[in-house]
Amino acid sequence: MSIRIGVDTGGTFTDVVLVDEESGRVVTTKTPSTPANPADGFMAGVHKVLEAHGGSRDLDAVAALVHGTTVATNQLLEDRPDGTAHLGFVTTEGFESVLEIARQSVPDGYGNSYFWVKPPRIVPAHRVRTVGGRLDHLGGEIRPFDEKQAADAARWFRERGVTAIGVCLLHSYANPAHERRMREVLEREHPEAVVSLSSDVLREYREYERSVTTLVDAAVKPIMRRYIGNLSERLGRPFSVMKSNGGVLSAAEVVHQPITTVLSGPAAGALGAALVAGAAGHPSAITLDGGGTSTDVAVVVDGEPSLTTEGRIGRYPCKIPMIDIVTVGAGGGSIAWVSPEGTLKVGPRSAGADPGPICYGGGGAEVTVTDAHVFLGRVPPHLLGGEIRLDVSAARAGVEALAARLGLTPERCATGILEISAFNQSNAIRQITVQRGLDVRDFPLVAFGGSGPLLACRLIDVLGLPAAIIPPDPGNVSAFGLLTVDVKNDYVRTHVTREPSPRVLGEILADLEAEAADALGREGFAEHVYARSADLRYYGQAYEVRVAAPDGPVDDAWLAVVAGRFHAEHERLYGYGYRDDPRHAVEWVNLRVSGIGPITRPKLARKPYQPDEPSPVGTRDVYYERWGRTVVYRRDDLGAGAVVRGPAVVEEYGSTLPVHPGFTATMDDYGNLVVVSDDR
Repeated sequence: MSIRIGVDTGGTFTDVVLVDEESGRVVTTKTPSTPANPADGFMAGVHKVLEAHGGSRDLDAVAALVHGTTVATNQLLEDRPDGTAHLGFVTTEGFESVLEIARQSVPDGYGNSYFWVKPPRIVPAHRVRTVGGRLDHLGGEIRPFDEKQAADAARWFRERGVTAIGVCLLHSYANPAHERRMREVLEREHPEAVVSLSSDVLREYREYERSVTTLVDAAVKPIMRRYIGNLSERLGRPFSVMKSNGGVLSAAEVVHQPITTVLSGPAAGALGAALVAGAAGHPSAITLDGGGTSTDVAVVVDGEPSLTTEGRIGRYPCKIPMIDIVTVGAGGGSIAWVSPEGTLKVGPRSAGADPGPICYGGGGAEVTVTDAHVFLGRVPPHLLGGEIRLDVSAARAGVEALAARLGLTPERCATGILEISAFNQSNAIRQITVQRGLDVRDFPLVAFGGSGPLLACRLIDVLGLPAAIIPPDPGNVSAFGLLTVDVKNDYVRTHVTREPSPRVLGEILADLEAEAADALGREGFAEHVYARSADLRYYGQAYEVRVAAPDGPVDDAWLAVVAGRFHAEHERLYGYGYRDDPRHAVEWVNLRVSGIGPITRPKLARKPYQPDEPSPVGTRDVYYERWGRTVVYRRDDLGAGAVVRGPAVVEEYGSTLPVHPGFTATMDDYGNLVVVSDDR
């Protein structure tokens, strides 16, 4: 029982990593994803990696299975019209327009208000029901809960076939009693409905964000329950699911809080890349996970990916803790198309796994980024070590047809597709760094995923990066990341005050830690670790700054430490603070606790040193600035210290690294290829 397996389901491929903790052996593989039923691809990948490890498909020898997936939220990300057709909303009487009013903000500023069309709400107005009763901001009851209105609302939903219901009543973060009574009424009057309460999903103030977060949870619950149930039945054993906050949770618990798993695959990639970069001596880095459908970008500072509670799922704000990830529709399957104005565009629409790029021979008829790479010779005429043969002539015909429409040569057209994709990725990197006050030139880039390394050299040029790090088996870093994370649950309580009482704050933190201990106990952990934090702001500000809070008893000295950290962090973020100015009071807003069940992380193996010059395995015609016969290396043949000078191509099972002219790739002690520009 020393085997642990991580399975990351992507839009095009399902990536699998097996770690044998007894022998230290790591086995990686890929299998095509199965969008119609993702569980098929999951099971195929697990059996395939077990056979590669030792020939047996017996799951009894597996100690742990961890899954990263966005199955639950794909319908929201893709804005499918039927994605929320089953969804209803219950809120406090008089607040039925909370979703319509939202934050009264217009994308790109109010100058865009003449052109911007408000998108549909997650729940249309005709599926919103209100219930009488009112609490104040401290949780005191002003008007009693209206049982009759609640029953009428429940029956209204039942009669119209609304089977998923989100409940967000005013000030329920301070007192959940009215919401719990609403759940009791729904269980009695509409027992087949799944219900999400905002006091369970996000016990934090700000009604709009809490409402939408609760509704997203309710929307994905039925899908997640079906998927997890199907997978559990086929596996016949427990497994865990990656959460967006950088932890994992058992599948049995995930069905009760599915919103915590949004963007779980990208989160695993950021954590895996952080571990790889840290071992190689780079505690701070930018991570770029290039897949078939999209590219996910995050920033790691001092070994930890940045966290946020201001994330979004598609157009929906979700205030759950998650790794701060920016996603752009620029993957290998992103489709190149001609706008009505006659200009070349790339993405965000993707060919995905079915039908896939033209070169896959699966019926795809539109040119993709992968087709452009294949046409230019930068990708070999096969994938996965020859398991998937690519139709180079079909890719060439597709590129030539698109080039003719644009009046370009095929080479210029294909290069343009890759250039647009690189700039789309660079804009995502700027968003996660420059817009957060970070200098992108201070961070090396960890490029992984099946398509991540393909544009590494261009990104170094465009952004002025010091280096790009390509980990071993880059196509499986997200699956590897699944095996590096602890069990982690987050709890929050809003408590707004300018005169914090050590006794009250201590009681709130004790309650949150008790909740965390209970959850970790259900997960089988005897050892618990708690991480405290607090959200503070200067009185009069609209938004908060989160800082770490120390362990130990809450007293005046504890309050002073947290306030001091807030002053320092505010000054770092915004360039000013009011540490010694009594006119600007500090206001406490939220207290947070993360309960952590630690695991043993896999150790990264060192590569043997290679004193000799690496030998290429062949040559082929590759187009960089012009067509030329270019050497091709097999990555498995390279040892520590091996140097590859461009122009060249480095191939491996799950990905390819084109080394452009003027660039050099050197393998470090841990098997990472470190790419630098010869001009720096």
